[in-house]
Amino acid sequence: MRVARFSTGGDPRYGIVDDDELVVLAGDPMFAGYETTGDRVPLAEARLLAPVIPRSKVVCVGLNYAEHRKDMASIDVPENPLIFLKPNTAVVGPGDPIRIPPVDGRITHEGELVAVIGRIAKQVRAEDWADYVFGYTIGNDVSARDQMFADGQWARAKGYDTFAPIGPWIETELDPDGLEIRTRVDGEPRRHGNTRDMTHKLPELIAYISDVWTLLPGDIIMTGTPSGLGGFVHGQTVEIDIEGIGTLSNPALDRDERPA
Repeated sequence: MRVARFSTGGDPRYGIVDDDELVVLAGDPMFAGYETTGDRVPLAEARLLAPVIPRSKVVCVGLNYAEHRKDMASIDVPENPLIFLKPNTAVVGPGDPIRIPPVDGRITHEGELVAVIGRIAKQVRAEDWADYVFGYTIGNDVSARDQMFADGQWARAKGYDTFAPIGPWIETELDPDGLEIRTRVDGEPRRHGNTRDMTHKLPELIAYISDVWTLLPGDIIMTGTPSGLGGFVHGQTVEIDIEGIGTLSNPALDRDERPA
C-alpha cells in the first residue's frame, strides 16, 4: 500500500494511492489508522508533499555500500555503521527545489532507500526490527562535498535546508532487500546499485541506531547510497528510482533563485 501526504491548496491531507487517484484518509495513518473519508482526489490535481516530516531527526548512514567506500577512500571507515544526523528542517518533498547554498565546491546527490519508523524504538533487538518500520520511501542525501572535508565533520555540509528530499510516498508492503536503486541527472545515469549490497542491513542498523538514539514515529533512516558520479548544478533535475516504490524528482536552484 502506498500512503501519500498531499495538498490541494489547503492543509496537508493523507491518502492511499489507488491507480490515478488518492483515497482520502481521515488522519495521519501512522497515528489514526486507515479510516477513509469517502472522498477521492485525482493524483493529477494533488500536490504531493514530503510523505512524512520527522518528529525529531533524520538519521543517515554513511559509506554503507562497498563500492561507495572506494569512492571515498580518503575517509577512514569504522567497522560499525557510520551514522550521523540531519535536522528535520532539511526535509522537502517531491518536486520541491534543492536550494544550492553559496559555497565553494561540488553539491552531490546520494539516492537512498529510506525506512520510516512507525513506533517508539529504543534498544530494539535485530530480530524485531520489522515491528518498528511503518514503510519505505526514497531519499536524497544531498551534500556540499567540499565542506565535509573543510569542516572535518558533516553537520553543515549535509544539514542545509532542502538537503533531504524524500518521497513521493511511503510504500508499506515491501521487502527492502534486493531493490534496484538508480539516480539520474537530467536523464543521464549517475549512480546504480542494489540494496542487497548494503554492508549493514536494516536489522543491524535499527538495532545499532536505537541503542544510541530513541527513534520516534515519523523519524527516518537514510540507509546509504551506491557508488557513482554525484555532482549537480543549478538548473538540473535529480531523479532517483527505487524498485517497488517509484521515482523522486527534484530540480536544483541557486538559493536566491525563484522557481519559474
